[in-house]
Amino acid sequence: MNGAPSARSPGERGKLRITVQRGRARHLPSSRELKDWANAALTGAHADARGGRTAGPRKRAAITIRIVDEAEMRALNHQYRGKDYATNVLSFPLAVAGVPGGGLLGDIVICAPVVAAEAATQHKPVAAHWSHLVIHGVLHLLGHDHEAEDAAAVMEALEVHIMASLGFANPYVLASELAAKWPKDGPPHNGKQ
Repeated sequence: MNGAPSARSPGERGKLRITVQRGRARHLPSSRELKDWANAALTGAHADARGGRTAGPRKRAAITIRIVDEAEMRALNHQYRGKDYATNVLSFPLAVAGVPGGGLLGDIVICAPVVAAEAATQHKPVAAHWSHLVIHGVLHLLGHDHEAEDAAAVMEALEVHIMASLGFANPYVLASELAAKWPKDGPPHNGKQ
């Protein structure tokens, strides 16, 4: 695996530093896409699903996104969660005690083969599924979880809101359900689902 920081756009200087570590898998999102999705999650997490502000976005943040194969993800999932299978995404928040606003959020590990298989099974565009998992991972780094029903509802609402801001459909609605709802023209979107 090699790590390389992605380029920053002029308006985002200092907001998000992302390092992408990728293996030899093909058909992966670009570093720019991964950074855009992570930045949208970082910004969107501070606005509730109704558009109200809850807190200002972090001025600086550092995240590593590591893209792995099934063997590495299975080993990580077994080591850290006691589950013996490759999952789609794991998040490892980095708590820096006594350093307010230190900006180090943590690491997100995403399993490329699992993402591709899930997108195909769920009839979702691969880019939409990648985006959702990056957003999901960033929200975990920010302290959100889905263990309790109330917390899951908050996290899912944020995910849906952030995905919509990027032009993607609700990640919790299967494409077949969308097709049944909008059989002729499909759902209203910006060319993405």
